[in-house]
Amino acid sequence: MSTEKKEIFDRVEKMLQTQGFTIAAKDETRPWGGFFVIDETQAQDFANQYFDGIDVENLRIGGKLSPKILIVAPEARLSWQYHHRRAEIWQVVEGTVGIKRSNTDEEGELAEYNPKDQVKLQQGERHRLIGLAGWGIVAEIWQHTDASNPSDEDDIVRVQDDFGR
Repeated sequence: MSTEKKEIFDRVEKMLQTQGFTIAAKDETRPWGGFFVIDETQAQDFANQYFDGIDVENLRIGGKLSPKILIVAPEARLSWQYHHRRAEIWQVVEGTVGIKRSNTDEEGELAEYNPKDQVKLQQGERHRLIGLAGWGIVAEIWQHTDASNPSDEDDIVRVQDDFGR
């Protein structure tokens, strides 16, 4: 792992701990960056911190919300993807990121998002998070759309992926 990547992961981990969050999981091995998963019981605190206090009870389609912090490296792209069992809400925390969206397999136009900008992605909507000039940090909440079969990391349909996944 590059020194720069290690430094940003360490900084974000310290920030989350200072904010009182329990990190349930961490993955810094993704080729595009990685993520932190926050304890599910802290979903409202997470929403208060990163989503201007949005009421998580209104988001609970299928129970869990799976709060996460995504870290995307400069010039890196997550896969062009969609999900069968979740919608997502993203809010930029730090940096400027690019996001492409579309309701078809054809990628939409690149739009730039800055800190405090929020994006609501519908179930089945194609999307791609893209690192631009610097590191991007994005808060994410999943809205599980099937209570009997909550979404997980396997609920990713990759239409295109720079890393051959």
